[in-house]
Amino acid sequence: MNRQARIYVAGHRGLVGSSIVRRLRQEGYTDILTRTSSELDLRNQAATEAFFERFRPGYVFLAAARVGGIIANSTCPAQFIYDNLAIASNVIQAACRTEVRKLLNLGSSCIYPRTAPQPLREASLLSGPLEPTNEPYAIAKIAAIKLCRYYNEQYGSDFISVMPANLYGIHDNFDLERSHVLPAMVRKFHLSKLVQSGDEDQIRRDEAAFGPIPPGFLDALKQKAEVVLWGSGTPCREFLYADDLAKACVFLMQRYSAAEIGECINVGSGSDITIRQLADSIRNAVGADAPVRWDDSRPDGTPRKLLDSSRITALGWRPETGLETGITACYDWYRKTSGC
Repeated sequence: MNRQARIYVAGHRGLVGSSIVRRLRQEGYTDILTRTSSELDLRNQAATEAFFERFRPGYVFLAAARVGGIIANSTCPAQFIYDNLAIASNVIQAACRTEVRKLLNLGSSCIYPRTAPQPLREASLLSGPLEPTNEPYAIAKIAAIKLCRYYNEQYGSDFISVMPANLYGIHDNFDLERSHVLPAMVRKFHLSKLVQSGDEDQIRRDEAAFGPIPPGFLDALKQKAEVVLWGSGTPCREFLYADDLAKACVFLMQRYSAAEIGECINVGSGSDITIRQLADSIRNAVGADAPVRWDDSRPDGTPRKLLDSSRITALGWRPETGLETGITACYDWYRKTSGC
């Protein structure tokens, strides 16, 4: 991937896409194509193919997706499976038709069966039932992996698929009803601080920056002075800072082909923690005093998700950002963005 190559980053405003764009620029790549979803709807096959025909990127990072946590997956399953299937199939097909030299398809650790042996190896794909709370998203991501594999087999393309651990970082989605666990906790603890201090101006700034606060959420904080978190807090999760994933993605695109990587390759931090431990770490980073109440009537999701990332570490990549450091950086960005 030479420095003059034209590179299309699909989903450049998202957590991963924005990190990939930053990494590419740091390494001296300048011909980077981006489009917002309003400028180019990747669910629209004709529009996607016209874009590829016109601009003919040499390399593609497919980071565009509809993403969210348990609430979002549970309430909008049809949207999750349709949007992600449409995005992947349209981009992969257009990339093949315009002879893109290499495409990196970004997946998720949720592709692996709920009860697969830990740590999760790439060979566990399709070896058992999926976790029901994110099955629509997982099925779409599995389909994208298979699309890449079969396009490689039939057309000789070089499309690779990367499966990251739970991601977090700057430019994350902090919507309280649609975000993943870590950014949702950051916002809940931050809002508990603002409620405790009575800072209504900062609460309004937070809403302007990160979206509406659900009805009754602030009243509940005021009345009970506690932060309610979903589930029992006992599941274990592995977290990877998005900038570390971006380095891994560029590293793989520069050095390795699908023939060398295989159907997919895991990218993780190598360790996991319980959700309770995560909550403690975030509460300390935010400096919040509110106690936590675990609502165990809500689903926990998969009991444990830890990736076996030995294949990529054997290639020479290592994560650089520890969880405590990453949470602090994430919260610092959150505060600056909300004007706190």
